Amino acid sequence: MEDLTINKQENDLTRAEIVKLIAGATQPLNLRGVNLEDIDLSDLDLTRANLYRAYLPGANLSGADLTGANLSQCDLSEANLSGADLTEADLSQAHLEEANLSGAKLNRADLTGANFTKANLSGANFTFAKQDGIELTEALLTNAFGIK
Repeated sequence: MEDLTINKQENDLTRAEIVKLIAGATQPLNLRGVNLEDIDLSDLDLTRANLYRAYLPGANLSGADLTGANLSQCDLSEANLSGADLTEADLSQAHLEEANLSGAKLNRADLTGANFTKANLSGANFTFAKQDGIELTEALLTNAFGIK
């Protein structure tokens, strides 16, 4: 996997550039530590992508396929992950404060230590997710299932 240069001053990549990387990818994308604040990645196939410590506050990942993705220690505060598929994703220690995960699939995901304070988790599926030490203060849990 190729490493991408990290520049915290502005977004490292645009949606068009990521779409181009996906189209030419022979391996899962490595976007480790990349700044993608407020980017629109809705409905993209990011299966098994490495987004470890990526900076994604306010990003739109609605409907994205993040199956098996590494989102450990990501900043996803205020991000839109509604309807996203996060099956078997690693969200350990991720910051999801005020994020929208309504209808998201978190089946068998590693959520260890993730912070969902004030997040919208309505209709989200947590079946068999690892939930040790997650923070759910003021989270909206209407019709969420699999929460321990």
